[in-house]
Amino acid sequence: MKSSKNKIVNDPVWGFIELNSDLHLELIEHPYFQRLRRIKQLGLSSLVYPGANHTRFEHAIGTMHLVRSALDVLKRKGNKITEEEEEGVMVALLLHDIGHGPFSHALEQSIVQGVSHEELSRFYMDELNREMDGRLSLAIDIFLNCYSKRFLHQLVSGQLDMDRLDFLKRDSFYSGVSEGVVSSERIIQMLNVQHDQLVVEVKGIYSVEKFLIARRLMYWQVYLHKTVLSAEHMMIKLLQRASDLASSGEKVSATPYLALFLNKEIKAEDFRSGDLIIRKRALHHFAYLDDADILCTIKGWMEHPDPILSNLSRALIDRKLFKIKLSQTPFSESKLDNLRELSINKFGISLEETAFFVIDGEITNSAYDAEAESIYILYKNGKLKDIKEASDINLGGLTKTVRKHFVCYPREIITR
Repeated sequence: MKSSKNKIVNDPVWGFIELNSDLHLELIEHPYFQRLRRIKQLGLSSLVYPGANHTRFEHAIGTMHLVRSALDVLKRKGNKITEEEEEGVMVALLLHDIGHGPFSHALEQSIVQGVSHEELSRFYMDELNREMDGRLSLAIDIFLNCYSKRFLHQLVSGQLDMDRLDFLKRDSFYSGVSEGVVSSERIIQMLNVQHDQLVVEVKGIYSVEKFLIARRLMYWQVYLHKTVLSAEHMMIKLLQRASDLASSGEKVSATPYLALFLNKEIKAEDFRSGDLIIRKRALHHFAYLDDADILCTIKGWMEHPDPILSNLSRALIDRKLFKIKLSQTPFSESKLDNLRELSINKFGISLEETAFFVIDGEITNSAYDAEAESIYILYKNGKLKDIKEASDINLGGLTKTVRKHFVCYPREIITR
């Protein structure tokens, strides 16, 4: 388990993180993992919060650091966890985001349609496991919740997992949004296991309450910030326009790796193919696709002869972002039709092409999913209570899914 090549990472959020496992180091040094250095954790959020330029790489290492602490706490409290299980959980967290594409969630369905980053993470884990002679099998079972000890999976993916404990504090640190600061260390110290369920001892209840509130606030202030939404949908639309042009036979230049996906030479089914050569080719090329490909290509598209593609590209690069409005109810068709008509008059486009300039949709926010596995509070008498029942504050608002509708459009079409 231990490595003779003991290494230290100086993380601005958690301090010095020790890497002392040969397997962990081997995975971190692999090109599939190194690509996470070139994937922004918060997509286009730096257009609003200039410091939010951190990457999936440091987040992945941060989650592994936190779960090491959590496992130490659980073992100290008498829960049996073997060395193999410990390494399996740590590997599962290290690789949990390895399938993220450029700009993380922003382009989830734009590069490869029909496959999620969770699926891609699984495909990369399977390929790495094949390369490493089955040494990741336990980690994959834990990641997929197929292992007998279910609480280990909850450390990786749950309502109070190490992923969330890291990204809330990390995203708060880099964005400067202090509402996201949570007592991650305190929560970890209060963790325990009851009936194969990860629970929080009653002394940690206030820290859990603050975690849920912080999660809700961070979604509205950072992850679903309206300006970020505008930028993300502009990028989605310009990639869609480029793909449409390429499909119609028009020349659309791109970096070599992006071109393969833009021209549909690699599709979702290639990652699921039973043919090892096809599957490996898809994984290999996706692994070298990152934020730099997207930005470099978009800069080139600013001079493209297609006015829609060039207009959107220049607006995004120069941060001339679309105006965005939010509403508790859907925008009326008459409102949308008016915006489309103004776009036609301003840009000389067809009604069909207004879809690239008038973008509507909806966003949702729920800090605590009442339908998913609960966060249980453990009392001294051994009884368990769901946090929403144990808390002495009304958490009803946090369990409710809040839905908002949005529309974004070029600022210059509105003159009044």
